[in-house]
Amino acid sequence: MCGIAGYWLLGSSAQDKLAQLKNAVGTLNKRGPDYNAVFTDSNVGLGHARLSIIDTSEAANQPLSDPSGKYTIIFNGEIYNFKQLRRTLERDGIEFRTQSDTEVLLELYKKHKTDTPEYLNGFFAFAVHDHAANEVFMARDRLGIKPLFLYRDEQQIAFASEIKALVEFGIDKTLDWESVHRYFQLNYIPGPRTIFQNVHQVNPGAWVRIHNGQIEEKRYYQIPQKPDFDGGYQEAVQALKGHMLRSVEQRLVADVPVGTFLSGGIDSSIIAALTAKLNPHIESFSIGFPDDPYFDETDYAKAVAKKIGVRHHIIGIHSQQMLDALPNVLDYFDQPFADSSALPLFMLCREVGKHVTVALSGDGADELFGGYRKHMAHHKALTSKVVNTLVKGASPFLSMTPQSRHSKVADKLRQIARYSDGVKLKGMARYWFWASISSQKYSNQLLLNRQMPKDFRAWESLGLNVPVKHGLHHVLGADVQMVLPGDMLTKVDRMSMANSLEVRVPFLDHELVDFALRLPDNFKIHEKSQKRILQDTFRDDLPEMLYNRPKKGFEIPLLNWFRHDLDSFIFGELLNKATIENQRVFDYNAIRRLKKQLHSNNPGDAPARIWALVVFQHWYNKYID
Repeated sequence: MCGIAGYWLLGSSAQDKLAQLKNAVGTLNKRGPDYNAVFTDSNVGLGHARLSIIDTSEAANQPLSDPSGKYTIIFNGEIYNFKQLRRTLERDGIEFRTQSDTEVLLELYKKHKTDTPEYLNGFFAFAVHDHAANEVFMARDRLGIKPLFLYRDEQQIAFASEIKALVEFGIDKTLDWESVHRYFQLNYIPGPRTIFQNVHQVNPGAWVRIHNGQIEEKRYYQIPQKPDFDGGYQEAVQALKGHMLRSVEQRLVADVPVGTFLSGGIDSSIIAALTAKLNPHIESFSIGFPDDPYFDETDYAKAVAKKIGVRHHIIGIHSQQMLDALPNVLDYFDQPFADSSALPLFMLCREVGKHVTVALSGDGADELFGGYRKHMAHHKALTSKVVNTLVKGASPFLSMTPQSRHSKVADKLRQIARYSDGVKLKGMARYWFWASISSQKYSNQLLLNRQMPKDFRAWESLGLNVPVKHGLHHVLGADVQMVLPGDMLTKVDRMSMANSLEVRVPFLDHELVDFALRLPDNFKIHEKSQKRILQDTFRDDLPEMLYNRPKKGFEIPLLNWFRHDLDSFIFGELLNKATIENQRVFDYNAIRRLKKQLHSNNPGDAPARIWALVVFQHWYNKYID
């Protein structure tokens, strides 16, 4: 796990921007604290910050050139099948100087060029400079686990693992207002667009070639588009078990200590159980919330650890500790990102990083197997006609009930009200509504003189497909393309990298993803059961108490903070009337209404919306003002 940055200059020497390249690599030092270096040739510059995981010797440092000096690579990620690939290349007579997957990747590119990514099992973003052709080839892994950003203007084409590195190249920072609207609806910005007009993300499963000042981008991977698995349920159970075991085994390969997250939920518990079978000495980690028992899940994690026989570490996180860490979390994100669970994840990664360099997580299972509440909502919307009719009629009354994420009853009322509103919609409109925190009406009211027209559909240009007559598989496919890379994987990548910890995600092995997305909808959600096949496959490996518990998110006490601890900071500094009117981005009346709702008996999603404003203001002050 590392950080990369580089450029292809149009009409000038690579040396002209050498200082900027070094500064760009410097911004990535938490991604790669072990070593950093730069390379220049003609008009191309490459920089690398290294976190040593496989072959920790100096010989494997990057940028890495082949013996001929004709090719140079920078690489962020891990290639899990590199040993098999190496043996194949050795049979072709290639001799290796290191034990690294980086050198294997470079030699593989020399042989297969643009077909290279199709041979790889892993997560990656890499760039190879072909000196003779004076071109740069880049690729991003199939699911978007590792980030890769691209910028172009009249002087340069620049690329990097994070936008903060691109900023060092003097990029144009004109805001993309469509992305701003999406941000205030989703609380994150889905790719390929970003907060800046001239910066975009390389799509998951795509490669880019820069040659003669031109950019060619092509997809080499697409997720399955329909559930065409033709076997029976028990056959699928056995196949899933095999896929999972192979995936976990591959992700235990490292030359540094490895551990596993164990929250007490089904997903991380499955990963921990499989890991313990393969390595009985593995250690597991979870966090607890002593100040807020409603969100504390450590009893479940302890039960799993006892059953699978691993040494478990519980990290107690108090509210004040999270408040103290808040500036570090806000400061690391280089475009607005307001998934508040990033904060406890930061705390978890910080503590886990004191014990191990690599950790396995359960991310991706919900998107593949239908684990979110919205997935059950989609299922009910398609199948429960009588209930839907009753709920639609109750909509006016539900709007008057107290709703909040911070108590059991109020959260249930909030969910029912959202279901009532969403079931009236169809296709992409319904999908977007249940994927969003806020509506376009809200973002139009919030953003001063930057309203989108009524016919603006925020999901267009994102490549999503949830037709009017859709199935659960359409919804899961859209989540894999938007929510997974835009929210979940961004959160994991940034918060782990902020603590120099590599997090691996076994559920996102591309062969497992291909298998899961081909399964019939009823293998995933059946009557009241979610992630049906996942739960059934590993039922014997986990405590029964995990199967009789409500699903909870990785929540933090935003409501209490905003009403008390952070009130003066938020409303006295970031969102006070003078600041907002001078900034000329937001309508202060909308902020005033949010504050009033926050302090009412029906706060609803006001805390999440205010959190998005806090994150945006911190980012704006750092990168724009």
